[in-house]
Amino acid sequence: MELINQQVLAYADKYSSHQEALLEELLEATIANHPKAHMISGRVQGLFLEMISQLTKPERILEIGTFTGYSALCMAKGLTEKGRIHTIELREEDARTAQSYFNRSAYKDKIILHQGNALEIIPGLNEKWDLVFIDADKTSYLEYYKMIMPGLRSGAVILADNVLFHGEVLNEPVSGKNAKAIQAFNDYIKKDDTAEHVLLTVRDGIMMIRKK
Repeated sequence: MELINQQVLAYADKYSSHQEALLEELLEATIANHPKAHMISGRVQGLFLEMISQLTKPERILEIGTFTGYSALCMAKGLTEKGRIHTIELREEDARTAQSYFNRSAYKDKIILHQGNALEIIPGLNEKWDLVFIDADKTSYLEYYKMIMPGLRSGAVILADNVLFHGEVLNEPVSGKNAKAIQAFNDYIKKDDTAEHVLLTVRDGIMMIRKK
């Protein structure tokens, strides 16, 4: 099921702010050259992430799933003067691409890239998070959530991407391991009384969660 109306998306893109040249270059290069280019956030979602970061002014951001680095660069714009973003990417080639763009940005000293398994890396970071973006393997979403919640400051925000999973969560019954994992995540969030949440229909769905 295709949930994203391309005409609506193009209209939203047309009436959203332009971004700096480096971000536009990264977006265009990923779309033109990466076999999984659909995984990049895109300008509209990127601007949403940027604005959330600018509104919350985080000291520490955690991103699970760097891909080519676009979303990390968007969120870095809201960091405080001493702020840092830790971003984790499993795939070595994507991590190299992301780092090359980080090195060219104004935030190169604020972005710390970790290459490897997030479930192994996160426990060793020993940080208190203000903003978290989850956009990695769907089967681990719930495990990521349970792992990071104790390290979130009160009022911290989690943004989880792809929570509609191409519309597959609307099927009865839900099938496929990724869609089932996302449905289990959504069901868990719905019952979690330690946080407030809203499911936003931005692109493939973003669950916005605020720790009480």
